[in-house]
Amino acid sequence: MSDVRHVLVLPDRDAAEEVVEALGERFGLTEEPQVVRDALAGEDDAEDAQWLVVLRDEEARLDTGELDVFAGEWDGWREEP
Repeated sequence: MSDVRHVLVLPDRDAAEEVVEALGERFGLTEEPQVVRDALAGEDDAEDAQWLVVLRDEEARLDTGELDVFAGEWDGWREEP
């Protein structure tokens, strides 16, 4: 088993929370992804934060292209490791 992770970068908390809900429905995830606030360097304002959704994919069954399109539906993207 490998420790494959995917990181989706989203513009705000609402989008991140919607993505978490939709990921389970669309991709049939068994483990809930982790949501993390990532403040941009030098910024204290919550408006200047990105939200990350981190999902484990130990069996490497998630298609990165599908995740790219999926994240784009919320004006986000998948970060390359």
